Amino acid sequence: MRKYKGFSLIELLIVVAIILIVAAIAIPNLLRSRIAANESSAAGSMRTINTAEISYQSFYPAVGFPANIGILGGASPCTPGVATACLLDEILASGSKSGYTFTAAGTDPSPTGANLEFVSNAVPSNLDITGVKGFCGTEDNTVRYVSPAGAVVTHDTCQAWQIIGQ
Repeated sequence: MRKYKGFSLIELLIVVAIILIVAAIAIPNLLRSRIAANESSAAGSMRTINTAEISYQSFYPAVGFPANIGILGGASPCTPGVATACLLDEILASGSKSGYTFTAAGTDPSPTGANLEFVSNAVPSNLDITGVKGFCGTEDNTVRYVSPAGAVVTHDTCQAWQIIGQ
């Protein structure tokens, strides 16, 4: 009688079934952890944007808050000025990072033309895939959130959202 070396078909099918069961359990947890990481990155980026907005306003009081997020950055090597403040890195100033889309706009111009308020927003690029929460910030330098995220919000709508950490 001859002895065969190797695995039988049934043994291979059992191993494949076990691997599929483990994958079915692990993949959703992996996706949730990626969403949590993206949301954490977005909240940190919002703090950076809000700080850059306030710094810009203090450097250029005649302008107030910048008209858009791109003004807060600048191409490397960056020379600080009214049009390129060099306060944000190129990636964040482009408006997209870690599965989120970022915007920021100065609003409520004074009679002199300086923007007295701003609103910054972070919304997931793909809701429920790259993130669930939406974030916003205003000149009070507080990051707020809503879940699930919607569209970009106005200054007054942002003021009504939940503050992070409360």
